[in-house]
Amino acid sequence: MPARMSESFILQTYPFREADLVVSFFTRDQGKLRGVARRARRPKSSFGSGLERLSHATVSYYQKENRELVSLNSCDLLQSQFALASNYEASIALDYLAEVTEQLLPPNETNERHFRLLIAVLESLRSGGNVWTAVTYFSLWAVRLAGLLPELRVSSDSRDLVEEMFVTPIQQLTARAWTKQTGADVRRALNRLIEEQVERKLRTVIILEGL
Repeated sequence: MPARMSESFILQTYPFREADLVVSFFTRDQGKLRGVARRARRPKSSFGSGLERLSHATVSYYQKENRELVSLNSCDLLQSQFALASNYEASIALDYLAEVTEQLLPPNETNERHFRLLIAVLESLRSGGNVWTAVTYFSLWAVRLAGLLPELRVSSDSRDLVEEMFVTPIQQLTARAWTKQTGADVRRALNRLIEEQVERKLRTVIILEGL
């Protein structure tokens, strides 16, 4: 079977056997997949830094019939998040984006709008955007795209913020003095909805709220 190449975001990796990794990755054309990257844990692995969390990469892989896990051949990096990972607050935001995407999206279902959401939010963070803006915008749109968004019972200021986020790209939002308290009631409501949907607690929420 010929290899498939997909533009992807790396969500999570897990040690497997002596030198391999199980990789969860979100592709633009096939949705969320899991596969094995053989020898990826060795020092001179051909995968390099392409399997770091939320790396934007072209992943080459193939899948045999009746096999849940695909086999990864290569991972060519398009955009690293290394600079963000060196900042603690931004690093926790990356963890949150990856965890919500991993938990909320079903496998093998294409979701172009969620893929573009990740691109936009990561671009905002790399250009110096506020972490709380990014997390709030991402969680709002992730829940909306998943079809889970009810009428939010939040403050009038937060309601105005939500309405603006619905119609304005993240990098064109009205300038605000964002703090942890800005939109906090929105994030609490959205995280509850996500946790109810996936039937588990999001581990990154506690860390985020501890910042």
